[in-house]
Amino acid sequence: MVPLLLVLLLALILFGAGFALNVLWWVAIVVFVIWLLGFLVRPHSGTGSRGRWYRW
Repeated sequence: MVPLLLVLLLALILFGAGFALNVLWWVAIVVFVIWLLGFLVRPHSGTGSRGRWYRW
């Protein structure tokens, strides 16, 4: 009985980790797309920011 519970617990942990990693992949993709759009859509360089949309 104990090995069966351990296998079920391991499966539950791996399923939760897989779901969390899947969500993190989607978040990373969204952040990358926003960063890429910000890189392509640059403001005019008259503000002294040398054409960058971020400050760092």
